[in-house]
Amino acid sequence: MRRTFQPLSLCLLTVILLSQLCSGIKWLALSRTPLSLHVNQTQHCKQLQGLVSSQVQLCRSNLELMQTIIQAAREVKKTCQKTFTDMRWNCSSIESGPQYSPDLERGTRESAFVYALSAAAISHTIARACTSGDLRLCSCGPIPGEIPEPGYRWGGCADNLHYGLVMGSKFSDAPMKMKKSGSHANKLMHLHNSEVGRQALRDALEMKCKCHGVSGSCSIRTCWRGLQDLKDIAMDLKTKYLSATKVVHRPMGTRKQLVPKDIDIRPVRENELVYLQSSPDFCSKNDKLGSVGTQDRQCNKTSNGSDSCDLMCCGRGYNPYTEKLVERCHCKYHWCCYVTCKKCERTVERYVCK
Repeated sequence: MRRTFQPLSLCLLTVILLSQLCSGIKWLALSRTPLSLHVNQTQHCKQLQGLVSSQVQLCRSNLELMQTIIQAAREVKKTCQKTFTDMRWNCSSIESGPQYSPDLERGTRESAFVYALSAAAISHTIARACTSGDLRLCSCGPIPGEIPEPGYRWGGCADNLHYGLVMGSKFSDAPMKMKKSGSHANKLMHLHNSEVGRQALRDALEMKCKCHGVSGSCSIRTCWRGLQDLKDIAMDLKTKYLSATKVVHRPMGTRKQLVPKDIDIRPVRENELVYLQSSPDFCSKNDKLGSVGTQDRQCNKTSNGSDSCDLMCCGRGYNPYTEKLVERCHCKYHWCCYVTCKKCERTVERYVCK
């Protein structure tokens, strides 16, 4: 009896520790919420996947926000996978939540990207929902205080970035602020990377204008502050991912902090992603490391980038196959006002990794 109890206890402890490491992004499991479930009653909050107790409480007190947060989870999944479609790691591990695979549990640069994107996406989606009138609790962002240049005037409906950041961070950071949220090093890393994501969102606020004037003269421009699309913010974070800094958790002054492993004479910069564990090369399938491998992944024979058959297939080679595509062609515009097209078929050659 004793021999059976000890391994079970060790297994249970391992599961608990692993679940704590990535509890901050468990809420991304909301992406699988059925479209038929409209969260408009407090009892619905317990039916949602991936929420820790503090997030359930936030759900109950902010019911109107939950459909927007569910939409944010779907945006993270879609945007992450699209951003990394040309890389060996293609964000497929995000599918397995709320029990994520080890590449997101071990504090790798991949988990750094997902935390940053998640924090940016939830605030981005809330800010845009304020603008579109989907939330009664907020409206357009404030009019800037500075006086615009001649020919320009403030107007329109600005994205409410302030409200998005306040409510988004309150929800996404809630798991890391619980007492049982994993090791102190992981907590610091996740909170730091989440803030990097929000800073990328702040940097994505730009002036957008609409022209007014006789015959399109654009003599007056009405302008507002609007956010770039999430896909553009994700590309900025991908650049930070590629140059992410490996850190260690060591005493700095009176407390332990994260410092660059190889350049520990400086503190971690506010705009750089950090990670604690090195990543595998993701060439071969390895469940323990969270690598699904690149076998059968499509590659680009003529590319010199990360999607090239040489890099994507890790030197294993590739197999060609042909695919028939049906496309619109020979389109003609008819006055007034429609277009007719024919359908053309062509054969293209594709390549997949061995």
